[in-house]
Amino acid sequence: MKLEGEQTLMRIFIGESDRWKMKPLHEVLVEMFRKEGFAGATVHKAIMGFGCHSVTHTDKLLRFSADLPIVVEVVDSAEKIKAIMPRIDGMMDGGMITLANTHVIRYRKDDTTCCDK
Repeated sequence: MKLEGEQTLMRIFIGESDRWKMKPLHEVLVEMFRKEGFAGATVHKAIMGFGCHSVTHTDKLLRFSADLPIVVEVVDSAEKIKAIMPRIDGMMDGGMITLANTHVIRYRKDDTTCCDK
């Protein structure tokens, strides 16, 4: 399988303390994308950031509950992302989602060999 050409990049900005049914939201999102057959998803944990309330969240040593920023990135077709948006909306109490058109080239050796290591 080869995912190539114009696709959509979705970035979901949340905090590490965000939950859905007692589970970390970023884990629930990635598992949902995997089950729905998305091309892939990646979670990035940031060392610093702020959101709509302008409260700075940082990984400074003296803070015990920093609630660090997390970004979940997903790339796939605009149709697949549009179809899953209502489910994501129902899971988020706050945060931000951005969508961007992007040109993607993704290679797999063949249909039976996955590129994940």
